[in-house]
Amino acid sequence: MMSAITAGVSESGDGAWTRRLVIFLRVMAVLAIAKGLYHWAQVTGFVGGEDEAFENQTLPWQTATIYFAVIELVAAVGLWLATPWGAVVWLTSVVSMAVIELMFQNIYGGSIAIVVVEGVLLLGYLALAWMAAMERPP
Repeated sequence: MMSAITAGVSESGDGAWTRRLVIFLRVMAVLAIAKGLYHWAQVTGFVGGEDEAFENQTLPWQTATIYFAVIELVAAVGLWLATPWGAVVWLTSVVSMAVIELMFQNIYGGSIAIVVVEGVLLLGYLALAWMAAMERPP
């Protein structure tokens, strides 16, 4: 009975980096869902006090929050399905957040920690994608 389940798994480790990449993409999808829902919670007022209400924020903050509320959830779907467009949307989201934190510090406060975390995730994706591409035959 068990042989039918494991018959599709290669003993030699073929596709190991591709499997790791898919697992990474799924973890990033869950993280993107959490981030997207957090931004929607800001828009709808589920998080923060009355002083931090969406309508009391500046227009750049409101625009960025809605942008990330939408793009994170779209990226999450694409990442979970491990589609190329999902990775592109996620990369756009990661780079956008880093640019906003570095170049437009008045919007979210310019947290260097967020930039570092986003950079590490980006480098992790690039390394896994490179290794997955290298294991495919030419």
